[in-house]
Amino acid sequence: MKSGKQRRREIKTARLLRATKAQRALDQYLPLGFRPTEAITVNPALLASYNSYGEPLFLARGWYQDQPFRCVDCDKDEVWTAAQQQWWYEVVQGSVYAHAVRCRPCRLIRRLAGRAQPTI
Repeated sequence: MKSGKQRRREIKTARLLRATKAQRALDQYLPLGFRPTEAITVNPALLASYNSYGEPLFLARGWYQDQPFRCVDCDKDEVWTAAQQQWWYEVVQGSVYAHAVRCRPCRLIRRLAGRAQPTI
């Protein structure tokens, strides 16, 4: 049986290995020093705390960039801009694992429908 100290050392080594592997995977797609012109730099100090072993891609990358998505309600193609992401993650401190799934009109409709529910 291993001591707590040995186990913590193993866990730390495994985390470092995973982080290195993820960085290598990211580096093979992005040349050194590459950064899109429309990207906005991430400020990790302003993010909500998250208790997980994995790191969100935008945090590992170091910047926000526009992300296309399809609305789940109306199937319209939209873009979640870097500025909107920065607002969501840093100002509102939303979950770092959340991402846009609805366009603005569908979000408004859903929000208003939720408020119209009668209370029991």
